[in-house]
This record gives sequence, structure tokens and C-alpha cells, in this order.
Amino acid sequence: MKTTTHTLKEMKVSGKKITVLTAYDCPTARLLDESGVDIVLVGDSVGNVLLGYENTIPVTMDEMLHHTKAASRGVKNAMIIADMPFMSYQLSLESALYNASRFIKEAGAHGVKIEGDIYIDAIKKIIEAGIPVMGHLGLTPQLINQIGGYRVQGRNADEAKMIIEGAKKLEKAGCFSIVLEMVPSLLAQKVAKTLTIPVIGIGAGVDCDGQVLVTNDILGLSGKPVPRFVKKYADLYPEMKRAVSSFISDVKAGNFPGEEQSF
Repeated sequence: MKTTTHTLKEMKVSGKKITVLTAYDCPTARLLDESGVDIVLVGDSVGNVLLGYENTIPVTMDEMLHHTKAASRGVKNAMIIADMPFMSYQLSLESALYNASRFIKEAGAHGVKIEGDIYIDAIKKIIEAGIPVMGHLGLTPQLINQIGGYRVQGRNADEAKMIIEGAKKLEKAGCFSIVLEMVPSLLAQKVAKTLTIPVIGIGAGVDCDGQVLVTNDILGLSGKPVPRFVKKYADLYPEMKRAVSSFISDVKAGNFPGEEQSF
């Protein structure tokens, strides 16, 4: 069954958890889709995960469109959400709408994700044009220079109040869902109970309506430590490294190609 904003709302009402994983290419997106994931997120985390950037800030529209196009070719049933990269929605309402529309018209996405509640007018304009928007509160990586590092948000009363009010504002603006990243579990639970739209957690406890993680992290593909909120379901990096080393050894020793690989 195809995932839509309507089915996601139904899942929240029925208590059925929503699953979200990242993909930046066609084969990975196809694997996630065939496995039954509800949402494929083409995150600007592509900057850290694949492109070698220190954070998500350098990621461009062209890069996001390229990877969204690739991922969308592998998906039949999941909803495809694309991150709007830093400075793609901040300059003007017109440019925000134009950039959002490119993800839908050119790249095959079904909606976009926007960090924070500061640019609420841009979010409203995009939604009014018929483009679904997923909000994102708590730790917002595009504002990492402003918030001073990757740390839990909402620990004190003032921060918690801002997140709750921001979530209400995003729901009122028409967002179909909200991601809560790195916030205390009790705060995330309160937000999930307060809103009528699904709340997707990442480092936000078990009481959210669903969970999102970076696929490379859960597969152990990064070759470096992962955040505390990640559960590694496999450790493929050393296995891939072993396979590559075996290939190199076989070639240098003259053992590959063998008779079976020759014509």
C-alpha cells in the first residue's frame, strides 16, 4: 500500500508506528521500499554521509535534486520526502516555493522537510501551493553554528516551551508531520500527545509516533562512531573492507580472475 499524508495520519490514530530511513541513491531506496519502510527521507545528511562535508550546511539544491531523483527511481510504495537544504527557503517566499516545487516536479518527491519554525510564512506558502511539508524541531543541524554544537535540546523549561509552541505552530501552518531530534523523551511524549499529526523521533524516545535513522548508521557503514541514539543492526564496514582486501590480495597473487570468471 502506498504511503500518503492520509495514511500517516491514520497510522497515528491507530497507534501503528511509522518507519523512516534515509536513502540517497536508487538501489538503497529500492531496498528500503521492498523492505516495507513507510517514508524514504532523502536527507541533507547526504553531506556528512556521502559527500565528505563536515556538516549539512554546504549541501546545495543541485546536490539534493540529484540524490532525490536517484532515490525516487527506486521507490514504488514509500513516501519520498526531500530535505530542503540550507538557504533554499530563507531568502524569499518566492524562492522557497520555487525550490520546493522543483523537488516535486523534477525529482519525484512527494513532499519536503524544513528545519525550524522561524520561516513559518515560507512553510505556509509551500503548503498552500499543494506541497506537503514535514517540520523539524529540536536539534536542527542547519543551525549548528547558531546553537553551538550537537547537543540535546529542550532540557530546560524555556527550551521545552519553545519546542512545544513551535510544534503547535507547525501543525497550525499545515505540516503533515514533525521530526523531533535529540530532545528528552518526556518532552517528545508530550509533543506527540498534544499534536494530531505524526511526530517522528530521532533520539527522542519510544513514545513518538514513529522513528527515523540514517540507513548508513544502522548498517554500520560509516566506519566511525555513531550517535548515542543510533542502534546498529549490522556492522558492514569491516565486512566490506575485508572483501576489498581479499580482492586486492587475489589480483596481486594472480588468483583472480580464475577459470570460473574467464571465457
